[in-house]
Amino acid sequence: MKILVGLKRVVDYNVRIQVKPDGSGVVTDGVKMSINPFDEIALEEALRLREAGKASEVVVVSIGSSDAQQQLRTGLAMGADRAILVESDQPMQPLTAARVFLELANREQPGLIILGKQAIDDDCNQTGQMLAALWQRPQATFASKLELDGDSAQVTREIDAGLETIAVDLPAVVTTDLRLNEPRFVKLPDIMKAKRKPLDVVPFADMNIEVATPITTTHYDSPPQRQRGVMVEDAAALVAMLKDKGLLS
Repeated sequence: MKILVGLKRVVDYNVRIQVKPDGSGVVTDGVKMSINPFDEIALEEALRLREAGKASEVVVVSIGSSDAQQQLRTGLAMGADRAILVESDQPMQPLTAARVFLELANREQPGLIILGKQAIDDDCNQTGQMLAALWQRPQATFASKLELDGDSAQVTREIDAGLETIAVDLPAVVTTDLRLNEPRFVKLPDIMKAKRKPLDVVPFADMNIEVATPITTTHYDSPPQRQRGVMVEDAAALVAMLKDKGLLS
């Protein structure tokens, strides 16, 4: 069985985000870029399934500029067999990304597609669900445990009330949550080996995909700075202050 895994290039989660002075976006020049953490978890799970004999090939996919080859090479260094970059310099809406994965699913015929539940840059949490609907295959989102058994998968999901375990027929779409696994570290010999693994670049225009109606972002702004706290003498003074601020009646 082949597993398709999506990897998105995002600003590293350790970087403090800075908004551009004109409010047109966030500063990315000279900023460390990495694989979206949820996607890294998705890749680790695919690799574990292959190592357990449940899959024969792991293919990583990214949609974006040529710079995303860096993240795909990291995925190859982690252990993926090959990579595909759908190259586009335009911002990619979730629906368009889902259509790209649908086209790749039709070409590659994977038994499982694993995506991160969301990207840390836009927090959309939509692509996996949209892909399942377009592909007309089952979906299991927010997975904290994944087990394959023949032509089905048993997935433990994190929901508001706790945990939910469901079974889905394969092929299916699974999106990963934080508690699914701990991604492995990349070793230097693996980085060298990754340079020789195949990485196919497919121009977005060659995919013949309808682009979703663009969502326009008009302005970016930093969160307001927190004000200094105020010390009060006792509980009565606290209640009085909250009433003055209109927070208590």
